[in-house]
Amino acid sequence: MNRILSGIQPSGSQHIGHLVGALDNFALLQGQGQAFYMIADWHALTSKYESVSEIWPATQELTATFLAAGLDPSQATLFVQSLVKEHAELHLLLSMVTPLSWLERVPTYKEKLQNAQADLGSYGFLGYPLLQTADIIIYKANKVPVGEDQLFHLELAREVVRRFNFLFQREVFPEPDAVLTKTPKVPGLDGRKMSKSYGNCIYLRDNPATILEKCTRQMASDPARVRRTDPGNPEVCPVFEFHKLFSDEATVATVATECRQAGIGCFDCKKRVAEAITRRVEPVRERIEDHLARPDTIADILRDGSARARAVAAETMADVRDAMQMPSL
Repeated sequence: MNRILSGIQPSGSQHIGHLVGALDNFALLQGQGQAFYMIADWHALTSKYESVSEIWPATQELTATFLAAGLDPSQATLFVQSLVKEHAELHLLLSMVTPLSWLERVPTYKEKLQNAQADLGSYGFLGYPLLQTADIIIYKANKVPVGEDQLFHLELAREVVRRFNFLFQREVFPEPDAVLTKTPKVPGLDGRKMSKSYGNCIYLRDNPATILEKCTRQMASDPARVRRTDPGNPEVCPVFEFHKLFSDEATVATVATECRQAGIGCFDCKKRVAEAITRRVEPVRERIEDHLARPDTIADILRDGSARARAVAAETMADVRDAMQMPSL
């Protein structure tokens, strides 16, 4: 049976890129094996260590978002990372056998270190990919739904698995494989990758009026199309990228033709895409609000899921301690 593991940091509201780039994939995979979906609150501490009061409310909101996106606690284990202490133990043990140079060469390490608004010069940030490895392999997961930007982290996990199994002469961990989403990249309102750090997001809790305003006032379009009568090129237009993600095939074909013939203006094109995004997002937004209105149910789901996750993690740690010849008294 497949074991599936993925997680998201509780760092505020999720945007539409998370929905089509991750959460849709999570929902699809939960019926294809034993699925574990983690709220990575320890990872959030790498940048939120000075504002820890934000993490639990964000954890509740992320759980509500998981549920609203179709994750079913009867089919998938939804849990909080910090409630499964075995993650920390495995991370510690892996840190004893992982070369420092492996962590320093992670591409996102120096990039985020240079561009971060918070001070990230900590071991927690350097060791982030190794904790990520522990998160995956403690469930002996062989399938990991990730985006393309996480492939290097997953390759590090595979290297750590090979090294651990070789050093201790046990096949304790399988090598995890990536399951890439069909939507590897969602553009932001400014044409760059959608990211909270860029401030270019449409959020799942945005109401229809906010989505319309963001699309019509902030969404970038074909820079070469200056006048309404100028023909456009949809292949270089961020608006058309949103159409391909959220509009039906007939609308995509119509917009492509009308854009090239100057049959539709950019403002009307953006209104159409706002309508398509709203049709996709509004039911999710309503379900998020409904779940957030029941915090006790959210707590129960996380308590139950974390207990189930911890039982599996404890079994793995017994294998790890045995392989490393650690006492079990």
